Formats: sequence, structure tokens, C-alpha cells
Amino acid sequence: MVTRAVDLRSDTVTKPTDTMRAAMATAEVDDDVLCYDPTAFCLEMEMARITGKEAGLFVPSGTMGNLISVLVHCEIRGSEVILGDNSHIHIYENGGISTIGGVHPKTVKNNKDGTMDIDLIEAAIRDPRGEIVFPTTRLICLENTHANSGGRCLSEEYIDRVGELAKSHGLKLHIDGARIFNASVALGVPVHRLVQAADSVSVCLSKGLGAPVGSVIVGSKTFIAKARRLRKTLGGGMRQIGIICAAALVALQENVGKLEADHKNAKILADGLNHIKGLRALPAETNIIFFDILEDSKLTAEKLCENLKEHGVLLMQEGPSRIRAVLHHQISEDDVQYTLSRFQQALSGAENENCK
Repeated sequence: MVTRAVDLRSDTVTKPTDTMRAAMATAEVDDDVLCYDPTAFCLEMEMARITGKEAGLFVPSGTMGNLISVLVHCEIRGSEVILGDNSHIHIYENGGISTIGGVHPKTVKNNKDGTMDIDLIEAAIRDPRGEIVFPTTRLICLENTHANSGGRCLSEEYIDRVGELAKSHGLKLHIDGARIFNASVALGVPVHRLVQAADSVSVCLSKGLGAPVGSVIVGSKTFIAKARRLRKTLGGGMRQIGIICAAALVALQENVGKLEADHKNAKILADGLNHIKGLRALPAETNIIFFDILEDSKLTAEKLCENLKEHGVLLMQEGPSRIRAVLHHQISEDDVQYTLSRFQQALSGAENENCK
């Protein structure tokens, strides 16, 4: 019988804290579709302030936030967006920009650090002289932190350069900032500075911040007015959302300060895994760790995940030999040490079994 649970599948698995539940129970609410919910308004204004933008809009999910942002910037069907070939929008959002918005994705190779080469981005911009045959480039998308690169951070210098490129070609820049607070803490750079060059940003509330539901998109007042209409079209207009926005306000107040500890625990876990025979972890920059099972190991990723699950440690399999672990504020350093002990036992047990 499992007596301990260490859930490292994602930072989306956190449970609302007692403070969040109390705030939700007492939240002042009204009809947000009619723009009257005061707690939602407070959250939107606070996120706009933090990001240095004019206005914000609560949406049910990061996927909807990114979709709405792309559609606002690419209002004409057949428009094209330049984005990373390993980005969340391109891989994990059901192709919504194409199927729903009629927006064509032009992918550029993501480097190991989550960036795209500036010259490759520029080369991907369509020549307007070919507009009779080409899609029209209207938008560039970045992702910070870059999840599929192991939570790597994009620097303000890099984002500024992409922003300057976009502006010089009359394009818009959107940042999928699902974990932008993690990037801010890791880099020691305020959020508003990291997204200064962006025309819009989607910020997830239920990942690193640990709130139960939702995202906020930010941008100009004109951008948000169009986004609000699209949110309604997509079925994202909800009524008394102050109940869930209240929990997000608590997350902003209480959990941003815990991200540094999440990053520290991720580094402890990665370093520990690298000292276990048969495993190799990539460097941990924020709260996401990718690690590989080496060829000479006697376990597959699937079998190792199954083994650890029997002892209460939950992980995300990323491939035949790759596993992901994500740290969050409800994982302690003691949990990390317990996890390392279970890894050690699983790998040692497999090796001993094959030596018989």
C-alpha cells in the first residue's frame, strides 16, 4: 500500500491551498460576461500591472489564451505565424490556430535553449511581393520558459532582438508566457522587462503559480477588447469567475516567492539523478527536468515510471528512454530526497536482477 505521494508529472497538479479556498469562499462576484465581476477585474488589472501592459483578460486555459492572441493578431484567414517547431502552440494545442483560425504555421527550428536563430526567423518572413501566392506573415511567437527544452529561459536581450525584428517588418510579437514568472525568478529580471517587446502575453495561473484554473492574456486595450469578443465566440465567457480568480490573486501574493525554492529543488533532483548509474539528467534551469535512461540500463522509461508509481512517485514519460519531472511549491526537499532513494533502489534492483 502506497503511503506517500510525490507527484512530479507537472506543476499543474497542485491542489488549492487553505488560503486559496478561503479566498474563493468569500470572493466578491458578479457576471463577468457583462464585465461586472470585481474580483476578475482586480486580477486582470494586477496582471496587466505586473507585465507592464494596458489591460488583461481572464481565460479558462493557456491554450485558449494563445489561440485568442494569435487570432487577434491574424484577423485575416490565410495569415501566417512564425513559431518554434518544438513550441507548445505548435505541438500541444490541437492545431487550433489552423483548424479554428485559418492561420498557417511557419515553423523555425528551436535550439536546445528554446531560442530560434534570428536570421532563420527573418528568413521565414514572407516577401510581400509574393502576396498573390504566399500566406501573409503577421506574427512571431516565442515561449518563455520553453517547456520542451527543459524549462529554459529566454533572456530579455534575445526577446528585444526578436521584437525589433518584428517591428521592422510590421509584425506583432506574442509570448506564450505560461511560466514567465519562473523565467523572471531564474534570470533575476522583472516580468515587465522580459515582455517589454511583446504585443501580447499569455500567463498561466495553474502552472508555476499553483492556482487551480486559468490564464490571463495581456496587451493593449484595443487588443483586449478584440480578445474579449473572441473569448465569447470560443465559449470562454463565464459568469461569476471571481471565485477562481480569487485563488489566482492568492497565488500571485504567496507563490511567486516560492519559485526560487522550486528551482533549487529541481537542481538537487537533477544533480542526484546524475549520480545514479544508468541515468543522465539535463541541467535544470527552472522547475522542469528531462532525464534519459542510458542504453546500458536494464529498465525502459515505461518500466521505471511503473516501478516508481508503486512507491508513490509519479512522473511523465516523454519517450522510450526519456522521462520528465516538474517541481512545484507542494514538493519539499524531503520529497526530492525520497524520490532519489526510490530511483536508486529501482535501478539497483534492476541491475541485481539481471546479474542473477
